[in-house]
Amino acid sequence: MPYTVTPTHIPDLLILEPKVFGDARGFFFESFNQQDFNQATGLNVQFVQDNHSRSAQGVLRGLHYQLQQPQGKLVRVVRGAVFDVAVDIRQNSPTFGQWAGVELTEDNHKQVWVPPGFAHGFVVLSDTADFLYKTTDYYAPQHERSIAWNDPAIGITWPPGLQPKLSAKDQSAKPLAEAELS
Repeated sequence: MPYTVTPTHIPDLLILEPKVFGDARGFFFESFNQQDFNQATGLNVQFVQDNHSRSAQGVLRGLHYQLQQPQGKLVRVVRGAVFDVAVDIRQNSPTFGQWAGVELTEDNHKQVWVPPGFAHGFVVLSDTADFLYKTTDYYAPQHERSIAWNDPAIGITWPPGLQPKLSAKDQSAKPLAEAELS
């Protein structure tokens, strides 16, 4: 199997570790193969868009979601390190409001499958980070919303000493209890 799949405590939210072939010259791995992804995860999703963001240390992006056209995301880091977080905002889910986080780095090659119905965000731990993600639906800015990264009702345990650099949109994000949900 080209991936090791580790479920989190939230059903459907998965950590994937690809099989990496390395030696003194460097490494090689398939970062994505549709058939292998579907077989390893038991999912049948199609990705329609690839995104790449570069951020400086301390930049926190999120927690973002779309009301309509909700996006499933397959996320990874190709340079640097981030602490990646997903929050279940599916109102009928037994894990509504719960979160899971994982460190993604250029060295551990881990990927996270974030299903539709989750808010997603990350904070950059290294000097800079290049963050790549595939999405199952197109970006729809008119439907995008943000949940406050520090909502005490969610209680995310961010890395210690975090003084995040936030966009204006993320500075004005609402707590989950006040968030507009689909």
